[in-house]
Amino acid sequence: MNEKKPGTGGNVYIPYEKRTGDKSIVCFTRDLSPEGLLKIYDRVSGNLTGKIAVKLHTGEPEGPNIIPRPWVRELMAKRLPDATIVETNTYYEGGRYTTEQHRQTLKTNGWTFCPVDIMDEDGPAELPVHNGKWFKTIHVGAHLLNYDSLLALTHFKGHVQGGFGGSNKNLGIGCADGRMGKKEIHTTPGQPDMWDISKEEFMERITESTHATVDHFKGHISFINVMRNMSVSCDCEGKGAEPVQTPDVGILASLDILSVDQACVDVIYHLPCHAGKHMIERIESRHGLRQLTYMKEMGMGNDCYTIIDIDNGDKEITIDQLVEGISPEWEPDRYNTFPGRNKVRES
Repeated sequence: MNEKKPGTGGNVYIPYEKRTGDKSIVCFTRDLSPEGLLKIYDRVSGNLTGKIAVKLHTGEPEGPNIIPRPWVRELMAKRLPDATIVETNTYYEGGRYTTEQHRQTLKTNGWTFCPVDIMDEDGPAELPVHNGKWFKTIHVGAHLLNYDSLLALTHFKGHVQGGFGGSNKNLGIGCADGRMGKKEIHTTPGQPDMWDISKEEFMERITESTHATVDHFKGHISFINVMRNMSVSCDCEGKGAEPVQTPDVGILASLDILSVDQACVDVIYHLPCHAGKHMIERIESRHGLRQLTYMKEMGMGNDCYTIIDIDNGDKEITIDQLVEGISPEWEPDRYNTFPGRNKVRES
C-alpha cells in the first residue's frame, strides 16, 4: 500500500503569467455595502434553484470582523426570502461548540432575522470524495443534504492554520460536522494534539472536504468572497482576533471556486505599498497556497480568470487595475462597532 504524502510548495506564490489553462469569469465591485452585495449576487445567482442554503461564518460571540449582519439581512429579504443560513458546530470548545451554545451565540450576534440551520444538530452524513488522497468520504452536517442549491457567502480573511480563509475554507471546514468531519480534517487518529495536521496536508484535507460539497451541489452552487476587515485571524477567534491591518478591497464572485479564491489571493499580493504583507506572511508561513494548487489538481476550477468590473460597464480589468487607488492603510467603515455585532453606527 502506497504511503500517502502531502504535496509541496504551499509557501510559494505562482504569478499569474506562469499559470496555464482555461479562464473563468470573476465579477468584482468596490461597493462594500448592502447594495454592492445585492449587485454582485445578481451576477452569480442564476443557477441557485429550489431550496437554497447560504453558508456563511456567523462568528463567535461579539466577533468584530464577520460580514455585516445588515448586508445579509438585505440580501435575504430582497433576493432570498425563502433561503436558510446554514452553519455547523465547532470542533473546539467555545460559543458554538454545542447546538445550544451555538443558538445563543446566533442571538448574541443578531442572526435572528431569518432561519439558521445548525446542520449537524442531528449528527453527520457522509459525502463521497472522488479521487481523494486522504478521504473516500467526509462527514458533513446531515442537514446539508436537505438543500438543492448552495451559496457560499464568504468573509475572506486570514486563518491561524489555513493561512487564508476563502470559499474553500468556508465549505471544507464550515460544512464538516463538528465532531467527526472536523476531526478528520484536523487530527491524525490516535494523536493527543487535536490540531496536529498542518501545512500542505491540512490544505489538502480541507480541499477534499470542499470537493465533496461542491460535487454534491454541482451546477447549483455559487461563490461570493467579501474582502473587508481582513484580519490575519479567522472569525473563529472572535474578539481575540488580531487587529485588521490589510485595507478593504471589495467583493468578488464567481461560479468557479478556485478562480474566486485565487483572484482574492492575487489581490493580496498586488496591493499597493506592500499593504498585503501581513496577510502574505500568514499565508506563506502556513503553506496556505497549497489550497489553490490542490484545487487545480483535483479539477475544481481554473486559476486563470477574467475580471469583470461591474461598477464600470462590465469592463475587463487586471488585478493591478483592480487594486489601483486603494489606500495602504485600513480604515474602519460605518459597519464597524467594536466589539462586534456589526450594527450600523449611529450618525
